[in-house]
Amino acid sequence: MTDAAETELSNRALAARVWRDYLRPRWRGFAVSVVSAAIVAGLTSLLLGMVGPAVDHLITRPQPWALWSIPLAIVGIAIARAVFQILQARIINGIGNGVVGDVQVALFGKLVRADLARLRGAHSGSYVASMLYDAGLIREASTTGIVNYVRESLVVIGAIGTMFYYDPILALAVLLIAPAVSAVTRRFSKKTTKAAKGAMGETSALSTAIMESLDGIKIVKMENREADEEARVGEVVGRRQKHLIKGSNAKAMAAPVTEAFTTLIVAAVFLYAGWRATSGGVTAGDFLGFLGALMAAGQSLRQVTNLQTVMAEGFTAARRLFAALDVEATIVDPPGAGALPPGEGGVTLDHVDFAYGEGAPALADVSLSVRRGETVALVGPSGGGKSSILNLIPRFYDVTAGSVSIDGHDVRSVTLASLRDRIALVTQEPFLFDDTIRANIAYAKPDATDAEIEAAARQAAAHDFVSALPEGYDTRVGEAGTRLSGGQRQRIAIARAFLKNAPILLLDEATSALDTESEALVQAALERLMAGRATILIAHRLSTVKHADRIYVIDKGRVVETGTHAGLVRAKGLYARLAKAQDLDHAPVSDSEETAS
Repeated sequence: MTDAAETELSNRALAARVWRDYLRPRWRGFAVSVVSAAIVAGLTSLLLGMVGPAVDHLITRPQPWALWSIPLAIVGIAIARAVFQILQARIINGIGNGVVGDVQVALFGKLVRADLARLRGAHSGSYVASMLYDAGLIREASTTGIVNYVRESLVVIGAIGTMFYYDPILALAVLLIAPAVSAVTRRFSKKTTKAAKGAMGETSALSTAIMESLDGIKIVKMENREADEEARVGEVVGRRQKHLIKGSNAKAMAAPVTEAFTTLIVAAVFLYAGWRATSGGVTAGDFLGFLGALMAAGQSLRQVTNLQTVMAEGFTAARRLFAALDVEATIVDPPGAGALPPGEGGVTLDHVDFAYGEGAPALADVSLSVRRGETVALVGPSGGGKSSILNLIPRFYDVTAGSVSIDGHDVRSVTLASLRDRIALVTQEPFLFDDTIRANIAYAKPDATDAEIEAAARQAAAHDFVSALPEGYDTRVGEAGTRLSGGQRQRIAIARAFLKNAPILLLDEATSALDTESEALVQAALERLMAGRATILIAHRLSTVKHADRIYVIDKGRVVETGTHAGLVRAKGLYARLAKAQDLDHAPVSDSEETAS
């Protein structure tokens, strides 16, 4: 199969999918719009057909009956044509924007449910570009493009029919030139498609560059790199502009070339009409009617050429967007999965191996456990695998060997929703949505009452500072919570966890980024939150894990030591060296701790 045939087949498949997924639910409105376009084309042809009689009966050979009837008929046709044009435009605009909304919601839904590995592997800027830029191109092609293409094509057909009505021989001669015009338009369409592909890629790169610069704006300003970032974005803009200019040039050239062909044909028509006029074989009305139909056909043909470009861009965008929509998540509910049964919330990792994609193993033969009411700490050098362990418990990733279970149930055998309902997570940099404090606390329990929200805030030591704000719990926190301090954001996140009231608690460096005063408040709130729960925490400050029931020392993906703080210090291994570096190697050792170690 040739490349052209493969592309055509692919385009047909894409068109069928766009129809099935987005247009068929709106088929009634779409049908009315297409019929309206067809009526507009028919009325246009009817107007063209009246040029000859109008000239012959009003100018060349005036007829009394024609003085009012022909102008009134032209006015009536023009008004009817305008009405159907407006009807077509209003309907297709509603359908087009509806299609864009459906595409954007579907794409976001797919992305928000995608595997964490996939989301971490691509920059969010490319997703934003697809949702905004690609969806718009699909709208233009699948709605306005199709309907206008139908209308203009029918105008061309109607105009050709009118030409045959006035002079069949001359009309046939004109049609012989059509293949040359078609070959030219196809050539420009290919150039436009290639330019569109390049522009889409650079649009994603531009979105990525802008978002990166804004996300890291503090570093940009601190290092005086504003000019460098401007130059970096400018370089991407330049590359994108090259593709856009190539596409625009192809569009700009297509119309004049088509118009030049039309002008040549008009010149030939004048030559032929002049020759026929010498023998009385053509009237002025017939000539002007034929010429009007020819000019209308040329104008509509130029529109068809431009619409072919729109369709090519739409197919390119659809191909890119559907590729994103067709990626299936691998972290999903297994067939026949049931909800995680109620239980104590005990977590067990049994000889777990794990690797990110095809990379080197992140964890090897890791076994650990935590029961309700216990606190287990994961410590060790950075990059040792501590965060990987936490990521496996709520199934952000799946183990490559071994198992993770809760109350004896493998996490891969239960539904994701029921699994994650049993887990609360508090991270080093808690994320808050640009919404009210009330909404952020209630994010895990949207139906929570005001009393429940306030009680959670009190337990998290957040109520006092929230109440002191001018709008209290209705205060908006800003993008990512930037209107609050680090300690305040952390206490809001802890309040969220209190409200969720899950039996399993995961803490990932929950106090490491705080000042001393904030850390004391947050640590006290965390201790209240940890009470009666199975808690697994990651900490670099060993002072925060001294009272943990068990400490697992993780290094290079393995558990290298296990015990209590005092017992591990006494063992003089990796933990003891870390404790000494933090001036904690003088901790007292009790008999119970020595026995536990």
